[in-house]
Amino acid sequence: MYNSTKKGIVPMSHSEEIDEKFYERADDYIALANDHINTTQARPALVNNSLLYAASRYSAWISAASFTNAEDLKKEKEEVLDFFTKKYRAMLEENFDNYAKNYEHYMGISEK
Repeated sequence: MYNSTKKGIVPMSHSEEIDEKFYERADDYIALANDHINTTQARPALVNNSLLYAASRYSAWISAASFTNAEDLKKEKEEVLDFFTKKYRAMLEENFDNYAKNYEHYMGISEK
């Protein structure tokens, strides 16, 4: 069974996965993505794809680092994918709901 607590992978508990630098790191990644849009005129969708790819590659690496061999890693593939998929969905839902609730403010639309 996949043990998400090995090698720095934490359970889905919100309080355990957020430390004092959590939002600062997230904001740094967002700033880097925005910099790519602003300096290279890359379309936001292309930058988003790169960001998603980077997150998936890092998640694959951190997962592999929590096993002692490739066979065990392969056996746990579905559990690992489910773990990260659920984590991403929860974060996306939280941010989506926040944008829906605060749409005018976040999108720079003045309320009349």
